[in-house]
Amino acid sequence: MTRERFDGWILGTGTTSGTRLVLGHWPRSPLGAVSDVMVERADGHRTLLAQTAELADFVAATYSFDEVRVVDVAVGREAEHWAVDAGPLRLRVRAGRRPGLGWLLRAVPPPLARTPAWVGLLDGPAQLLTGLHTRGSAGNGRTEWYGVQDLHRLRTVSASWDGAPLGGLARVDPPVRFGFGSVPAEPSVVRVTTTVDVP
Repeated sequence: MTRERFDGWILGTGTTSGTRLVLGHWPRSPLGAVSDVMVERADGHRTLLAQTAELADFVAATYSFDEVRVVDVAVGREAEHWAVDAGPLRLRVRAGRRPGLGWLLRAVPPPLARTPAWVGLLDGPAQLLTGLHTRGSAGNGRTEWYGVQDLHRLRTVSASWDGAPLGGLARVDPPVRFGFGSVPAEPSVVRVTTTVDVP
């Protein structure tokens, strides 16, 4: 196995049109500083927007999509404001407060929170509390761990696709179907280290 680590943020939100969006913003990764957006429309069509062909290949080998596009992905972040331009997608987000779970996650020392053994121990409690997995089997024999270290709820969302509005903030409901788990149903952004074992 080769162990790859992506360190950054995952932002997940629904929209009132039924489209759900998951941004992965990775300032530190084996592929350099990269970002991608996973999009699931209300009809279930799943699209990956990836910044580079190498990132597209890695993500598409780990998750499931109906369509993969390599596009320019620009992510700007200033305080609680996020701006994402990714091919046909325009996304503007304002993050809000840190809920109790966020404070609990921040209490864990980051070196421990990133460790796959620790993340694996949290999988059962996380599933009971949130319905989400922290560890699971990904595509092509890969295993993945999500070491979450902070969480903020989202306050506002504005999104469009090819200029057509996708609507405002909504829950991620139904859950997205890219891999073994979804993002939280409540729109949020998490500080995370994702570790992937690749055969």
